[in-house]
Amino acid sequence: MFSGYVSYSLLAVGAYALVAPLMRIATTGPNAIPSDVAAAISNSILVVAAVGIVVASDQEFAPHVGGPKTVHVLLAGLCLAVGILAYYRALALGPVSVVTPIFATFLVFSSAIGVLVLGESLTIRKAAGICFAILGVYLVAGS
Repeated sequence: MFSGYVSYSLLAVGAYALVAPLMRIATTGPNAIPSDVAAAISNSILVVAAVGIVVASDQEFAPHVGGPKTVHVLLAGLCLAVGILAYYRALALGPVSVVTPIFATFLVFSSAIGVLVLGESLTIRKAAGICFAILGVYLVAGS
């Protein structure tokens, strides 16, 4: 029914939709876990899962470590660390209904980078979607 990337995208949305509410519960109220500790715990599961998939699928680390694209992976990891730590802190401080839409504007910026830097096509439909996404964030996150 769906191509591989669409199926994985839908799975990602379904799983990621639960992250913000669960982190908000974990980092607020009685017995709250500090957001940085919550990030370390939750992301350690990501590391273990990723390593498990690499091992189970007979992929190798060595040929890719130090290769020409490793710097991009390292920079992506740095951006991911900054983004997730800031996101979890924002969830600890503010409502999910405001923090998550603001955070989700990364989709708008990533789309723009795809078009402007990576040369991906910009259709009227994509442009309208980006505009509606910005409008949606404004409407949800505004006071």
